[in-house]
Amino acid sequence: MDISVIAPIYNEEDNIDRLVKKLEIVLKKNFETYEILLINDGSTDKTKEILDNLNNENVRVFHFEKNCGQTAGIAAGFEKADGNIIVTIDADLQTDPEDILLLYSYINEYDMINGKRATREDGIIKKLSSWVGNSMRNLITGDNIKDTGCPLKLFKKEVAESYYLYEGMHRFLPTLAKINGFSVIEVPVRHYDRIYGVSKYGVWNRLFKGLKDAFAVRWMKKRHLDYKIMGENNDFKKR
Repeated sequence: MDISVIAPIYNEEDNIDRLVKKLEIVLKKNFETYEILLINDGSTDKTKEILDNLNNENVRVFHFEKNCGQTAGIAAGFEKADGNIIVTIDADLQTDPEDILLLYSYINEYDMINGKRATREDGIIKKLSSWVGNSMRNLITGDNIKDTGCPLKLFKKEVAESYYLYEGMHRFLPTLAKINGFSVIEVPVRHYDRIYGVSKYGVWNRLFKGLKDAFAVRWMKKRHLDYKIMGENNDFKKR
């Protein structure tokens, strides 16, 4: 499988068909084999019904028993994905599926390509909380990622397989990739205002929870095992 695109979904009944159509246009033209993984995170609207009625051999649908959060949706997608390249994107289409190709153009040079929203088409409160959150996370973790919250990301499969994720860790995927020894670059991507549905994030879960998790990532970074084996003495095997 060439590429897997993962989209966690929570109450996005008006965006599902649009998302699949836009992804299909991009993937069908540029990849020989592909799959779209839609992870229903315990939606309470008509999302489940719409997903179950999709008739597309390239789409795989998974339902959670209850709402478990975005990190769980991404982790489930990583577990189920068959692609050598893995992409994450939000179902709200505030990032453009066409920019997958932009990120993909860096895959021979980097292990992970993180989208960076060139312009933010959100309200002033979200823009401010995002800027403060990213700045504080970088200060705490010692990283330099400008937009770790951008949902559009592209990974080599081995990067996705290296993660052991906990709740809230989707905010730190670039930093965690670096901790695991992979190369990461940020690339500007387009960002649009949401047309349908409502955002699932506010100041509390966007800023304060992220700062709390940043201290956990700093702890992980400081205690990461970093060793190299110089060689192995197997003389006894020759006796």
